Amino acid sequence: MKKALLLALLLAMPGLIWSQARKYSNAFLEIGVDARAMAMSQAVVASTNDVNAGYWNPAGLAGLESWEAAAMHASYFASIAQYDYLSYAQPLPADKGAVGVSLIRFGVDDILNTTQLINEQGEVDYDRITRFSAADYALLASYARKAPGIPGLRYGGNLKIVYRQIGKFANAVGFGFDLGAQYRRGPWQMGALLRDATTTFNAWSIDESQLADVFDDTGNELPTENLELTLPRLLLGLGRSFSLGPDYGLHTEMNLDFSFGGRTNTLVSSEVFNMSPNLGVELDFRRFIFLRLGAGQFKRLQRFSGAEYITLQPNLGLGFRYRGFQIDYALTDIAGASGAFYSNVFSLKFNFAEFKDS
Repeated sequence: MKKALLLALLLAMPGLIWSQARKYSNAFLEIGVDARAMAMSQAVVASTNDVNAGYWNPAGLAGLESWEAAAMHASYFASIAQYDYLSYAQPLPADKGAVGVSLIRFGVDDILNTTQLINEQGEVDYDRITRFSAADYALLASYARKAPGIPGLRYGGNLKIVYRQIGKFANAVGFGFDLGAQYRRGPWQMGALLRDATTTFNAWSIDESQLADVFDDTGNELPTENLELTLPRLLLGLGRSFSLGPDYGLHTEMNLDFSFGGRTNTLVSSEVFNMSPNLGVELDFRRFIFLRLGAGQFKRLQRFSGAEYITLQPNLGLGFRYRGFQIDYALTDIAGASGAFYSNVFSLKFNFAEFKDS
């Protein structure tokens, strides 16, 4: 029983060790960063222009005026899983663009390893229980610049390095690229992001000495393939900003998320591609207090009777900005549309230019 439970845990880890292109490979990179973006249901591809653009659309980094830093922590699944994010970005001198670096960790810690619970005499020995972590890491190195001769156009990209570890049982190293662009004209913003543009590759290494007995006892075989692929995704965004008088502003945005690799239960689904929309609204008072709403994760589901219905995930959030410091809050998965637990997300951002001028 103890070895079967460990085997189930290992096999449940997303994207473990098969060479086919897997729809949920590196799924931790789809969770998102920045409470502002999450409150707006991730509808920020066209408008992002701060340090968090390194994740959402690297082209947005070209709008930086000084260095910025951001951080976020969130707990998921009743605090079983921890998600942490750090980012830094700055413009380059002589208007040569901007660079940034982001670090993401998503992990479950202190998992009990009971494979050695029974000693050589066949007795239960609780002192033989150890603990391990299953964690995913990503490092994003970003570069962006304004297109010379085309006002309002920006472009950029990410080099993405991934490291995934399941205790001492298995680990993987992967790499990939993201490409992004933005165009701004008056109050309108347009954006595009090709995530995993060249397909992201993860190469797994398994410590067979740790798992051979488990697989033998359960009648299974160790996987022989170790290459995992993440298919490209295309995100398109359209946003518009409105002035509601001297004190109030409004930003609205819609993003379309295209995925490939077979039919899913998204709002629009086919054998060629799948599409799901994300909608976000942000109301601000003097760029000091922000109220945000979003709707995303539209899914087409089916009842036992065969009738189809559509679900969505609403989100909301608040933000406060003062002298270069910004704190944002998002409440996600309202009404349990995805079947998960409620999540409270907080993020911090620091803008050196605003702090210096205050």
